[in-house]
Amino acid sequence: MDDSIGPRIEAAAEVIAGADALLIATGAGMGVDSGLPDFRGDRGFWKAYPPFERLGISFVDMANPAWFSRDPELAWGFYGHRLNLYRSTTPHSGFEILRRWAEGLAHGCFVFTSNVDGHFQKADFDEERLIECHGSLGHLQCTTPCHSEIWSAAELEVTVDEDSFHATSLLPECPRCNALARPNVLMFGDWHWVPHRTADQERRFDAWLAEVAGSRLVIVELGAGGAVPTVRMTSDRAASHLGGTLVRINPREPHVPHRHISLSLGALEALAAIDALINRSARPLQDGDRDRADPQGKEPGDGLCAFEGKRECGPGKRNRSGSYR
Repeated sequence: MDDSIGPRIEAAAEVIAGADALLIATGAGMGVDSGLPDFRGDRGFWKAYPPFERLGISFVDMANPAWFSRDPELAWGFYGHRLNLYRSTTPHSGFEILRRWAEGLAHGCFVFTSNVDGHFQKADFDEERLIECHGSLGHLQCTTPCHSEIWSAAELEVTVDEDSFHATSLLPECPRCNALARPNVLMFGDWHWVPHRTADQERRFDAWLAEVAGSRLVIVELGAGGAVPTVRMTSDRAASHLGGTLVRINPREPHVPHRHISLSLGALEALAAIDALINRSARPLQDGDRDRADPQGKEPGDGLCAFEGKRECGPGKRNRSGSYR
């Protein structure tokens, strides 16, 4: 880890330790440490799905609802393989760190994610405090659609030929009209996505944002790039409109507005480093710490912070003196 990033990790730990509310905003980079591909560029996609390189099909080309009529087996081979991968993959320990941070906060946390993998639910986050802005592979809808219903894909099993990436099992059908069913995922050029489930999540998100207005809000953004900027725009708006502090964690695109915090690290590495400092600040005062304590004998929590022995930076305080960009 670059030594110059240390002060930024300390700053992130300070604001998170003093937060009342935590907005967790994530893109595809959040899943990389769990072993999931992030499809960054055509090469990243083709590395995960070699048959599509032979066909000259990019991720943007493949993530299009037209394939469900053009080649249903290929469409479900692609999405079925991803569904199976997400089911078999365990979310990395960074999810548990985030959940633990939120547990003691006055307003808890809300998750805003563009990921369709269902890993926040798998990591025991509250489904009522979650918005999946691009939908979910764990839910289905009619391809037509003949109605606006969305139903669970929990019973769906898709067998995929690994050489051709075509589905070889029976494809799911709409229970009303028997047309082909598809994932309730917002794709490129998608005019038939049924948005009601995500719209309900959006209403709960808006209500939570109104609830936390005026509180000490920290936005922890992880692995969200600028190619599809929905997550980054949401983080920026929350920081700007609600006066929150943005901690942007991204190894390639870490830039942030003035007076916010950027960490050019992967999600798990950054979360573990921040958590180690938060845990250190919460430890009981040791003899060596007492030697450095305030002459009046103040204890940690009374203005003495374990981050480099700084004063007035503990829970409930923010160090906003520097620009971390």
